[in-house]
Amino acid sequence: MSIYVLFSLLGGVGLFLYGMSIMSSGLKNAAGDKMRVILEKATANRFISVLVGILVTLLIQSSSATDMMVISFVNSGLMVLSQAIGVIMGANIGTTVTAQITAINLGAIAPLILCIGALIYLFVKNNTVRHIGSIIMGFGMLFFGISVIKDAIKPLAQNELFIMFLATLKNPAVAVLFGVLFTALLQSSSSSVVIFQTFAIEGLIGYEMTVYLVIGAAIGSVTPNILAALTTNRNGKRTAVLNLLFNLIRAALMITLINVFPGFLKLIQSLSPDSVGHQVANTHTIFAVLAVLLELPFANLIVKLSEKVIPILPEESKRLESRQLAYMVQSGELPSSMALQQARLELGRMGDMAYDCMKDAIDSFFQHDDSLAERAMDAEDAIDVLTDKIQERLIAMRSRDYSPKVMQQISQMILVASDIERISDHGRNIAEYTEQYKARKAVLSEVGEKDLRALADAVLASMQMSLRVFKQENYALLPKAEKMEQEVDDLHLSIVNAHIDRLMKAACNPVGGVIFTDMASDLERCSDHAINVACALAD
Repeated sequence: MSIYVLFSLLGGVGLFLYGMSIMSSGLKNAAGDKMRVILEKATANRFISVLVGILVTLLIQSSSATDMMVISFVNSGLMVLSQAIGVIMGANIGTTVTAQITAINLGAIAPLILCIGALIYLFVKNNTVRHIGSIIMGFGMLFFGISVIKDAIKPLAQNELFIMFLATLKNPAVAVLFGVLFTALLQSSSSSVVIFQTFAIEGLIGYEMTVYLVIGAAIGSVTPNILAALTTNRNGKRTAVLNLLFNLIRAALMITLINVFPGFLKLIQSLSPDSVGHQVANTHTIFAVLAVLLELPFANLIVKLSEKVIPILPEESKRLESRQLAYMVQSGELPSSMALQQARLELGRMGDMAYDCMKDAIDSFFQHDDSLAERAMDAEDAIDVLTDKIQERLIAMRSRDYSPKVMQQISQMILVASDIERISDHGRNIAEYTEQYKARKAVLSEVGEKDLRALADAVLASMQMSLRVFKQENYALLPKAEKMEQEVDDLHLSIVNAHIDRLMKAACNPVGGVIFTDMASDLERCSDHAINVACALAD
């Protein structure tokens, strides 16, 4: 193999990968945040989850990107493993479309497609049209890369070393292993399948050998997800294991199928007898669909197996429980008194979580404890999930035949959920100041730290009183809660003015001063939201 042929092959692969990247980015930009919204709305209905996985992967042309989004959703608690496996299965079907597209020989017009896309992208000002231009440009670059790969591969048919290497792939186990390693190296199953497809089209390898390479590529496609999952929590890691298990079982099923029923591959070949490129693409698609059909009924077992590989720890169970509704669990129409009581208990529970979040955040700041900051941030994530679930249930209650007074209380409870969620947001901000304080080497004066601590204690006391009023419906305590909130306002004004005086006299570190004012503002706003909760259901 001459150095020119090697460079041409590598350049073609680079063009193909970059074209895929540009096309994927263009599709994601054109769709905005719709892909994330679609994934977030994937329900517990596994069939819908599969369809969502197919749709998203078709639109962004990357099963790895879909799987990474799923990992991030599971990691943050927005999706559970039983939903994730459906989306992962769908993504494995959606990614086969690339091979179907590349089976069509568009190499001759690829430069024209690339030129049209580049002209649109460079000279049109409208952002949406420019995104479409980048999609066309990526599409053209993808096919141009394939034509370069084909031209570079042709001389390899005469190269003895390459022919000897391909001869080693006649062993199915070696072919599968090579498919795994090659795909892991490229970090893209679409790319490796297209290259194997090109080998077959140029007559360098036979159809049956290509089939084993494609089976290996499906396993190797999990590599980017495993690498991405290394920085996630245990549930995120389970999602990557879930994907790996699905593809390992898929490989075992397909190898068994084609060895027990050798006529199955001949059947696939008969669908496009004159085009080995289409035969490879059809095999890729049919194997993916069959794997989903065969494994979907056993999805729960695969989920449990992933939990055996990475066992669930007691603290994980507690974390999972914090993201689930504890009281608003009954479906169907309930008497208004019972429905309101359940909602109040759920909101009270979430209010306690927000209080703990705020206390951990404050303690993390003054004690410079990263573990407390992390705990506060995790609580804020849980409250975000609970807020969505509670508000969804409350909105559903508004469609029932309740009295106007009850409807008003339901509306107020929706606002209470928002106020509690905002408290946790401020808690997260304060937890982040812990990291900023260290990173920026900020210093608070002794007086400044004492003032900030006094404000924090006053806010925690105000929150505690406001939550007590709400949970106990003890409105006799409301004047006291309002007085405490006013004291927080007055204290906030007093310590900020004193802080400004210190800054004017250069008696305070400027970097620490910025954190001081931001944190004081977050604390004061928490008290405002807390009194809103206390007053929400008062007559």
